[in-house]
Amino acid sequence: MLKNKVAVITGGGGVLCRAFALALAEKGVRVALLDLNAAAAESVAEEIRARGGDAIGVTVNVLDKASLINAKEAVEKAFGTCDILINGAGGNHPKGTTTKDYLYPEDLTQAEESVKTFFDLDQDGISFVFNLNFLGALLTTQVFAASMVDKEGATVINVSSMNAFTPLTRIPAYSGAKAAVSNLTQWLAVHFCKVGIRVNAIAPGFFLTNQNRGLLLQEDGSWSARAEKILSQTPMGRFGAPEELNGTLLWLADNEVSGFVNGVVVPVDGGFSAYSGV
Repeated sequence: MLKNKVAVITGGGGVLCRAFALALAEKGVRVALLDLNAAAAESVAEEIRARGGDAIGVTVNVLDKASLINAKEAVEKAFGTCDILINGAGGNHPKGTTTKDYLYPEDLTQAEESVKTFFDLDQDGISFVFNLNFLGALLTTQVFAASMVDKEGATVINVSSMNAFTPLTRIPAYSGAKAAVSNLTQWLAVHFCKVGIRVNAIAPGFFLTNQNRGLLLQEDGSWSARAEKILSQTPMGRFGAPEELNGTLLWLADNEVSGFVNGVVVPVDGGFSAYSGV
C-alpha cells in the first residue's frame, strides 16, 4: 500500500524521474522532487499538484552533504520522514567521453584536435561523472536513510544502467559509475537488512532523454548512427518510453508485493541485455 507514503526523488526534474514522480503521485504518494535545477523540480511538482496530488520541489546538490541535510529538513517539514528514496540524479559529461569506439594507431601518430582518445580523457570530467552518479547516491542515502531505519516498508531504489552490465563504447566514466551504483545497491541491501530497509535498482535500457537527445538525434530529427546501432541491438527495435519504467518502480516501492525482493538490479531494456548480436 503506497497511499500517504513519502517519496524523495533526486534528479526529480529529469525526464525519467518526472515519470516516476507522476506514477507515485497517482498512487497517493506525497512526492518531494530534489534537483539542482530548482525550476525543473518545481515544474514537476506543479504538474502533480494540478492533478490533485501532493508534491514539493526542493533545490539540492547531491554532492554537498549540507545541501542534502537542508533538503531533508524541508521534506520532513512538509511531509514527514522519507519512506521511498529514489536516487535518480546522474548523468554523463563530454570530458569523460571518447570520440571513437576504438583506438587506432593513427589516432596517436596523426592526432587531430577533434579526436579524443582514452589518453585524452580529463581527470576532472571523469571525477565529475563518477561522483555525480555514485557518490551522489551514497551521500543522499546516508542523509535520508538515517530516518528510515526500522520504518515499515522503507525502501531505497537506485537508478543503474545497461552500462553496468556491459560497458558501452565511448563512455568509460559513466559505465564505471553505473557499475558502482549496482554494486552499492547490493552492498546496501545486505548492510540494511537488519533495520528493515530494502535496497534495489532499476537498470533502464535506452530511453530518449534531454541528456542523450543530442547523441541520438540528428539536426533533421532522424536517428544518429549511434542511435541506429543501439536499435539494431535492441530486439524490440525501439527506444523505451519513460512510463514503461513505472511498473518496475511501483513493484519495488510497494513492500506488500515485493517485500522479499532485496539487492536486485532489474533491467528494463527491450531485450538489449538478452541479445548476443547474432
